[in-house]
Amino acid sequence: MKKILAGVCAILLPMIVVASSGDAPSQGIAIAGIRLEFVLFALTLVGVALFHNRVLLVAATGLISILALELFTTDFNLVHHLEHEWEILLNLFGLLLGFSVLAKHFEESGVPDNLPKILPSGWKGGFALLVLIFIMSAFLDNIAAALIGGSIGLVIFRGNVHIGFLAAMVAASNAGGAGSVVGDTTTTMMWIDGVAIEDVVHAFVGAIPALFAFGIIAAKQQDRHQPIIKEVNAIVKPIDSKKLLICVLILIGAVSTNVLLDFPAAGVWAAILIGAFITETPWKEIPTALPGTLFLLSLVLAASMMPVDQLPAASWQSAFALGFISSIFDNIPLTKLALDQGGYDWGVLAYSVGYGGSMVWFGSSAGVALSNLYPQAKSVGNWVKNGWHVIVAYIIGFFIMLSIVGWHPHAPHRDGDTTPAAESHH
Repeated sequence: MKKILAGVCAILLPMIVVASSGDAPSQGIAIAGIRLEFVLFALTLVGVALFHNRVLLVAATGLISILALELFTTDFNLVHHLEHEWEILLNLFGLLLGFSVLAKHFEESGVPDNLPKILPSGWKGGFALLVLIFIMSAFLDNIAAALIGGSIGLVIFRGNVHIGFLAAMVAASNAGGAGSVVGDTTTTMMWIDGVAIEDVVHAFVGAIPALFAFGIIAAKQQDRHQPIIKEVNAIVKPIDSKKLLICVLILIGAVSTNVLLDFPAAGVWAAILIGAFITETPWKEIPTALPGTLFLLSLVLAASMMPVDQLPAASWQSAFALGFISSIFDNIPLTKLALDQGGYDWGVLAYSVGYGGSMVWFGSSAGVALSNLYPQAKSVGNWVKNGWHVIVAYIIGFFIMLSIVGWHPHAPHRDGDTTPAAESHH
């Protein structure tokens, strides 16, 4: 880890100097009409898929290659770029590390140990857990919901969780956050940019059927692989009220600072530091979660440097395609481009870019966070092979939503923008 970070810093420092000079050419390099940045990014994603035990090294190498290309073949200014991206990057950094502490607090609170006697037996218990993750994500945050679900899985399945069920936990967290402006970074971005809450909430019309479509299949996968362990004569572990209190404080901090400051990581870490005076804090979780966090930040930063000026014309077809694209191309810059372009049905887009990232483990921050708890998830092949139901459910949910709600593109919501909205279709 230290060698990788040292190498990255050694390469980045001279690049920053060059980036600040602004003397580089501006056209970039294209091969058969395709900008070389896209080729490097695609190779990075292929490397992540092939070398899942070295994902941070692959992502860091890809980031450095793309950055070098941008600096020396275009008029790209790194300092200026980071002025626009630092808040998102810092927020993700704080949330991923902070919620890893939350997950450990919750695991040690005793709540997961008492759940087997509450959850139904058989596959219905696993499905109930997915529903719980879905509901939590709508009110809290998809990363937190996925990690809480993952920490429950460590106890009720003794850590023996099927990779298809891991994919379902991520899908449940992303689907639950898709229709809530406090449930996902992308929907929060829409809200802050001026999109009304009621223009996002109909994403649930697709998310709920999708939950049933993948949830039942995944729950049966898990039940065959490892049923919920219900030990009748086991000693019931008492609830640690201090640990549970800190979990609640962290979640309240995340939601409140997300609404008030658009910076939920600040509330998360304020609560963690307060909690350190109440009970022992599992600081050892931070170095464990750090490689996965740096991996995601590398991909997000690399994706943000792609020379995409606009997306295809807004339509339900392009929104549908963005769901698949968001599984490999970070949904944060995709959402930003969509907001700049305007003319989308924001609920349909929220479902697409929010839920779509579940198709691959690194397609969403929730997936990366959960992979810190379950390293076996870091295999694109196994994720897609065993979590195929997540992809099928995305398609089912999308077309149910389209048939019930329709496609209603909204007029640009920013002041001074008078471009008319496209015609609505059912």
